[in-house]
Amino acid sequence: MGELIAVLSGKGGTGKTSLCAGIATALAQMGEKVLCIDCDVGLRNLDIALALSDTGALSFVDVYKGGYSLSQAAQHSLYPNLRFLTAPVNLKAENVDSKAFSAMLHQARREFDYVFLDAPAGLDAGFTLCAGCADRILLVTNAEPSAIRDAARTGQKLELMRKNQVRIIVNRVRQKLLDVTKRTIDDVMDESGLPLIGVVPEDENVTLAAAFETPLLKYTRKGAAAACKRIAKRIQGMPVPVDLR
Repeated sequence: MGELIAVLSGKGGTGKTSLCAGIATALAQMGEKVLCIDCDVGLRNLDIALALSDTGALSFVDVYKGGYSLSQAAQHSLYPNLRFLTAPVNLKAENVDSKAFSAMLHQARREFDYVFLDAPAGLDAGFTLCAGCADRILLVTNAEPSAIRDAARTGQKLELMRKNQVRIIVNRVRQKLLDVTKRTIDDVMDESGLPLIGVVPEDENVTLAAAFETPLLKYTRKGAAAACKRIAKRIQGMPVPVDLR
């Protein structure tokens, strides 16, 4: 059986979707069968991060209603092991059929090694839907005080949901800023109250890759791309040291 991984953030602007795409792509590169599902029915853009914006992808509602199978999910031209379902256009998160969605994910676990759920930012219905189904949760935050406070609050909600496989990713880290403010990644862990699975440096290549409609890991091998590969290896259980290079 495969693993369901929800990629969450309590607030917008953390770079959650770009990381979801980068980590999923890295796992597909390693030979894993990966399905990415954009669950942000209000502001879907996982297709852009995956460089699939020109692909006529099915929505997850198309599949859970029974009209299509998971094998018909859009296949990435550069990563054959990676498939994608987009979010529906005219549907609110609270109107998603949670039982049908859960049944679809149960089948996805049988067909894929990893299923990534790119959740909407915030703590509303879309968050609850994704977190409730997930085996493991990657909570994306930044090193700024407001983002850390938000991550701590999100972690508390996940604890109330009895989710114990929660790890934080500290994204868009600027080492110089940490040095000036005399803060460390350990401080972020302490203040959020959550264990770490990865640190990702600030990297303009994330924006450039999306602008040129190229997957990040094809656009560059350094910076955020290298960090995504390290996180992917940790998800597989490999002991990989934290590095900002």
